[in-house]
Amino acid sequence: MRVVQTEVSDTEHALLTEYARAHKTTIKEAVRQAIRRLAIRDEVDSKDPIFVAFPVARKKGRHSDASERVDFYLYGWEKA
Repeated sequence: MRVVQTEVSDTEHALLTEYARAHKTTIKEAVRQAIRRLAIRDEVDSKDPIFVAFPVARKKGRHSDASERVDFYLYGWEKA
C-alpha cells in the first residue's frame, strides 16, 4: 500500500468528517471511496470499436437454432 497525503481547508475537513460520521465509516475509507469513484469510470464509451463493429456476420447461418442445438450440429447427438 502507498500513502497519499494532501492538505484540505478547515471547511473541507469538517465536511469530510461529517460525511464519514453520517456513513459510519472512517475518513480514510471515505477518501478511498472518493478516489475509486473518481478514478474508475463505470460508464460505456459508445464510440469504442467493440460496440460499433457488430454484427460480425453479414448473413444468417444455415441453422437458425444452432445456439440451442449446438451438441447435435457438432457431435450428432442431442444434449441430455
